[in-house]
Amino acid sequence: MEATVIGAGLAGCEAAWQLAERGVKVTLCEMKPEKRSPAHVSDSFAELVCSNSLRSDELSNAVGLLKEEMRRLGSVIMACADEHRVPAGGALAVDREGFSNAVTERIKGHPNIEVMEGEVTKIPEGRVIIATGPLTEGAMAEEIEGLCPGTDLHFFDAVAPIVTLESVDMTSAWFASRYDKGTADYVNCPMERDEYIAFVNELCEAQQAELHGFEDSGVFEGCMPVEVMARRGVDTLRYGPLKPVGLRDPKTGREPYAVVQLRMDNAEGTLYNMVGFQTHLKFPEQRRVFSMIPALKNAEFVRYGVMHRNTYLNSPALLDRYYRLKAEPRISFAGQMTGVEGYIESAASGMLAGIETARELHGEAPVDFPRETAIGALAMYVSGGSVGDFQPMNINFGIIAPLGYKVRGKRNKNAAISQRSLEIIDALRSGARAD
Repeated sequence: MEATVIGAGLAGCEAAWQLAERGVKVTLCEMKPEKRSPAHVSDSFAELVCSNSLRSDELSNAVGLLKEEMRRLGSVIMACADEHRVPAGGALAVDREGFSNAVTERIKGHPNIEVMEGEVTKIPEGRVIIATGPLTEGAMAEEIEGLCPGTDLHFFDAVAPIVTLESVDMTSAWFASRYDKGTADYVNCPMERDEYIAFVNELCEAQQAELHGFEDSGVFEGCMPVEVMARRGVDTLRYGPLKPVGLRDPKTGREPYAVVQLRMDNAEGTLYNMVGFQTHLKFPEQRRVFSMIPALKNAEFVRYGVMHRNTYLNSPALLDRYYRLKAEPRISFAGQMTGVEGYIESAASGMLAGIETARELHGEAPVDFPRETAIGALAMYVSGGSVGDFQPMNINFGIIAPLGYKVRGKRNKNAAISQRSLEIIDALRSGARAD
């Protein structure tokens, strides 16, 4: 049994490891050191580019749960991260060089993995997992586009923040569509004049994130950040994404001075995105300023707005829950190209793709990680759980199946979801792990 993995980032290394641990002979193709993307500086595998933080390690946080699931399933990425962690409070941060070197050594030292250096310009025959990353371009991008006739690779320039519906103060908001046309699909968050003026002033002064070396102002053409609109005049937003026309507040019987609209982002209706709020502000600034909107004063942001260059698939139309290409199932994808956002999420997609591919090659039934687990929920969201225009997503409790019963307190509820998930993972381990 043989398989090819293209790309030795976190997703590709995890996929290759999971295959190899299950007796599959893996050819891992990596273009470094012959060629690097604009984001990379090292020749090591699993290079961490923008940060050494792998985010929260607590089970009250969804990414902490995802990491613990991966540990229990035998993740090489998590094993190396834990070995090279540095003090960071409740977060998991690592020595970047030590971490990448450790992953490289383990991958190159595995008897079932052969590393092939050099750029891959054509998708090989046989079972393949493509994990070439968000900056895929050139011949490989053309190959991928050729697999998906009638669809294009998305070039992800701007994404608005997403909040949980349960964290929205509905005493200050209401459901409606403009002019009450159709169904009440939007959550409308009103602002009075003084609230709006204070919001715009802070928005204009808020700190923007720095551009990376592989980004430029061209990324933002046609996707004007909300803070740039605000600087063009105090009323610009009121005549743009915050226009109140056709929205009558049932509590007052009149149109508010301005309205921020939230639109459903997942099929379960637990997540809502801020309409027209593409932004390049730093994450703490987004929380500070956007929480000035009265209905969002206690909002839980499961994803902040980002603007950067990112190539990804329209995965709900193209991939199944195993990250396999529906039109050609011998080919799977993993990593940010699938629309998962974040280092851990990328590695998790590689883990699931590797496990399920190995089981398929052995003629075994799939594990079918359910939506009650973080690793399963992420795959099922990417493969069809979003509504509207698909955008990359971090793991969050909003996409994991709810408990079905009430638990008082957010931390207690999240802890209960985590406990349920880990019990499921432990029950599945005999089939999922390569013990």
